[in-house]
Amino acid sequence: MAPNREELLSKIRGALAKAGFFVSDPHNIRSISFDVIARRDKQLLIIKALTNIDSVSSDDADQLRTLATALGGSPMVVGLHSSSGKLEDGILYSRFSIPIISEETFHEFILEGVPPFVYAAPGGLYVRLDGELIRRIREERNISLGTLAEMAGVSRKAIQMYESGMGAMIEIAARIEEFLKEPVVMPLNPFYYSSEVAKTLQSFDKFSGFNRDIFEMLRELGYSVVPTIRCPFDALAKEEDLLLLTGIGENQQMIERKARVVGNISRVTEKKSVIFVSQKVSTNDIGGTPLITRDELRRADDSDDVLELILQREKRKK
Repeated sequence: MAPNREELLSKIRGALAKAGFFVSDPHNIRSISFDVIARRDKQLLIIKALTNIDSVSSDDADQLRTLATALGGSPMVVGLHSSSGKLEDGILYSRFSIPIISEETFHEFILEGVPPFVYAAPGGLYVRLDGELIRRIREERNISLGTLAEMAGVSRKAIQMYESGMGAMIEIAARIEEFLKEPVVMPLNPFYYSSEVAKTLQSFDKFSGFNRDIFEMLRELGYSVVPTIRCPFDALAKEEDLLLLTGIGENQQMIERKARVVGNISRVTEKKSVIFVSQKVSTNDIGGTPLITRDELRRADDSDDVLELILQREKRKK
């Protein structure tokens, strides 16, 4: 019987823990863009587990990129199959520029350090070539672009592009290696993510009431605020080197739920967390996550006042 999503997620968390990662708790919240955040030293992974990778949406991908950019992490989807069939092991797939690998490929890379060498792209399967090595061998042996192109069955321009970093189809790479008698295919790092400016900065116009009040007050205090969707927290608020995982709570049940989830994620990511509430409740923190009321935020003169409140109320669980 094929594993379901819960079994897949459990195996992912187990492999990460075995590999020495500090792994976030299961949060059991549906319809969010990620399932696991894990940290090992300076490496931070943001992972979504799916049985069918075709269910990755552009919103999921946008949020994964937003989180990866803000937290300095790497987004990843671990899946079992697509509508075309089972994901092949050792192959790096992608959807909306988010890396996707099979469960077996994930385990091999995390636990054994065995990387994939092949990636799927429109037109077939490709590999990454060591362009500098190809150029050096070609020049040392006085092999012309034309000769190598003829042996590989491609144009001179294609060889130039391979030497500049363009990927090649597997069959072409095999012919180049056979002719040069040197391994020139490079391994792929599925957790490499080149941070880009996130394209999903949500407009405050999409929010109203309490959420909008909090976001605008934070912005007036000097924070750069990125409202989030499909996340256990409602916004990322950044000021210089400080990043807040910010939750908004208006009823006691939601406050407690968000505080515990956000607090756990903050401990994994080593970022500060805070929940803003509409009115004072019986405690200043829940599970180590500080609670700050709207009135307290309104009375703050600058971001230092907010940080002081957070530090006073922060009670980290050891």
